[in-house]
Amino acid sequence: MLAIKELTAGYGQLRVLHGVSMHVGKGEAVAIVGANGAGKTTLVNAVCGLGPVTQGRVIKDDVDLTSDAAHRRGRHGIAVVLENRRLFGEMTVQENLRLAEEHGRAYRSANLQFTWQRICELFPLIAERRRTRIELLSGGQQQMVAIARALLLQPDLLILDEPSTGLAPKIVKEILHVLRGLRSEGMGILLIEQNVGVAVEITDRAYVMALGRIVHEAAGTEWQTFLNDERLAAAYLGKASAGI
Repeated sequence: MLAIKELTAGYGQLRVLHGVSMHVGKGEAVAIVGANGAGKTTLVNAVCGLGPVTQGRVIKDDVDLTSDAAHRRGRHGIAVVLENRRLFGEMTVQENLRLAEEHGRAYRSANLQFTWQRICELFPLIAERRRTRIELLSGGQQQMVAIARALLLQPDLLILDEPSTGLAPKIVKEILHVLRGLRSEGMGILLIEQNVGVAVEITDRAYVMALGRIVHEAAGTEWQTFLNDERLAAAYLGKASAGI
């Protein structure tokens, strides 16, 4: 489904990623974890066309997307929920989602898996607050809208950048429930997370990043062994994650 090959990227003269290679299989859920500053968000930006790539390739379903503009990635079944969400705060929930729905119909007119009705089933709160301006919602409610917007683009690969950051545990639990359901239906998921406890719950395997490189790869069953090694956990995940 998604293959990242020897990717090098950064900002101006600052190189952040150093030959990163990884893959997400069809219908697979994969996590990228690491401490702040590991290069996770830079990797997301590069994959989604939001940041320049110096070397390497981004391939989706055997199509090279490396030089494609960000808006064209949706045509290849990729949707992303960025850490800052980028919703239109002055618009209502429904107005934000209608925009995505229009693009989704253009991208995948023959295969509309996610409709307005389906979104309301996944997130009942959206139906309740559909006429509320985004700026009046809590952070957790905005995150639900951001995920719903991504789904209305009709992706087969959903990328989420730090979806649990700053959210109440109850909201995180609700979002994880939705993601587990999507995973069971065959949705490919690439989850970027600092919270390893969240990543372990819904992914099949994970890559650990540090200083712009992949330093470890583990299946879900190997996580406890990795986390029990305090030196590795502290070095690669940061002190906050070491105790998870």
